[in-house]
Amino acid sequence: MKAGIVVFPGINRERDMAIALERSSGVKPRMIWHKETDLSGIDLVVIPGGFSFGDYLRCGAMAARSPVMRAIQDHAARGGYILGVCNGFQILTEAGMLPGALLRNASLRFLSMDCHLRVERADTTFTARYQRGQTFRAVMAHGDGNYIADTDTLDRLEGGNLIAFRYADAAGEATPDANRNGSARAIAGIYSPNLRVLGLMPHPEDLVDPLMGGADGKPLFDALAAA
Repeated sequence: MKAGIVVFPGINRERDMAIALERSSGVKPRMIWHKETDLSGIDLVVIPGGFSFGDYLRCGAMAARSPVMRAIQDHAARGGYILGVCNGFQILTEAGMLPGALLRNASLRFLSMDCHLRVERADTTFTARYQRGQTFRAVMAHGDGNYIADTDTLDRLEGGNLIAFRYADAAGEATPDANRNGSARAIAGIYSPNLRVLGLMPHPEDLVDPLMGGADGKPLFDALAAA
């Protein structure tokens, strides 16, 4: 799967994402400046984390209006794959490509720590190297990761089996203590209805090698590389 990483002013996780993708696929991903609109030859578009446009207005609101986003929406309409992590998840919701919104953490503090995610389904292109119900460690680094949506939207996500990951403890229990940012129903990541767009807040790309402290996130990139 040929990957491209979108670079906005203020994004700072593009190199981490490139390392993760290349480590699994052996191929360097293409860096895509936010004013570019040509995504030819790209199977997977990745929107990484950081602080696009300084997080002015709302996180991701300005990036969602960049020229590249129209091309990304067209890519999604063609059935292309899209991964948005942290600020990338925020941008996808601001662009209307995923439902809901990411608000300030319940603690009103920036959270920088490890967390555990429970895999809600393992039959997608993103999670094929995990097991359903498996927990894995990821890195939380955000101030606006509190996922919210109205009740109908949350029920639709549940009913459509579109919740990708939930915050959980190491044993897989979705406890209040594990849900550090206060997200509705402990949601850490969601899919589009066709399962080709994934947005999640924690950073799997930060754990893809034992030298990083673990490789819990690597199966996600291995699955994408094998697709």
